[in-house]
Amino acid sequence: MEEILSDWENLHADDRHNRHVEKVFLRSDDLVKRVQRVVTDHGRELGISLRESRDLTDGDVLYMDDESLIVIEVIPEDLLVISPRSMQEMGEIAHKLGNRHLPAQFHENRMFVQYDYLVEETLAEASIPYEREKVKVKKAFRHVGHSHG
Repeated sequence: MEEILSDWENLHADDRHNRHVEKVFLRSDDLVKRVQRVVTDHGRELGISLRESRDLTDGDVLYMDDESLIVIEVIPEDLLVISPRSMQEMGEIAHKLGNRHLPAQFHENRMFVQYDYLVEETLAEASIPYEREKVKVKKAFRHVGHSHG
């Protein structure tokens, strides 16, 4: 598999329902790997070697012919879903978590970080609303490199 052909959401309904669908289940960490060996849910071993420089995302279609599709599906992971009540609270959260250099994702008014018991303690001590949930993310959590120099 050398390219991403489409994504599940953009496929016409006929393309989705009239084909046999095989899934490649990946952890979000694996979405950043352009070269990897994977196994579909039907036991077929595949090599992924993407020509373009972009991460995989949930729903990417790697293969499609008249009878079948192979689609990426991200495995739900243990996350802290933080729901700040105000911009000030969001700023406080960002400040408290900033030195931990944890990658975060944002969707609507919620912040998602991978589960960490110290982060959970910090949120609880600050009375910041959060839930610990199994969530399927669309894209990989990305570490952003920087220095304090």
